[in-house]
Amino acid sequence: MSVACRIPIRVLLACAWLPATVAQARVGEAEVREGPRGGPCFTITPHEERLGTPDFQGIVVWEGAHPVWKMTMPKEHTFPLTYGMCVPYGGQVASLPRTVSGPLVPGRIYSLRIEARPGGGGRTAPFYEARFCLARQHDGSVAVHPIRYGDRDGQHMVRCPPGD
Repeated sequence: MSVACRIPIRVLLACAWLPATVAQARVGEAEVREGPRGGPCFTITPHEERLGTPDFQGIVVWEGAHPVWKMTMPKEHTFPLTYGMCVPYGGQVASLPRTVSGPLVPGRIYSLRIEARPGGGGRTAPFYEARFCLARQHDGSVAVHPIRYGDRDGQHMVRCPPGD
């Protein structure tokens, strides 16, 4: 077989291997919503839950490159994270290691990453990400506002919308 025929076969074999690798490294969608006591709380989307229920490992919230809060489960403890449960910002669970949560400022954009251990079968992801802000309302209160990928202001800027 000539060299010209061997190269395309190698390329095809490499391309056939890629989808399995990409599927293992996917980043899932997190959801940010108003918590039961106000403020943001974090979970996975219903779509992600249908793919499998991940075991919660940790959570980090950033403003830009600066973490404002993080919490990590000890290796020997975990729980399945479903859409129905929501981890509140600041997570006041005394037995878990965490950093003190910094104040969230209305109008600023925050990033969220939920870290997960594979669990529950299906196609769970090792990470689930989302962005959000606190939007100032006309009555002076603030509301949690999820920022979807595609919410853009101009070419590359994302902003927190004014309240209703």
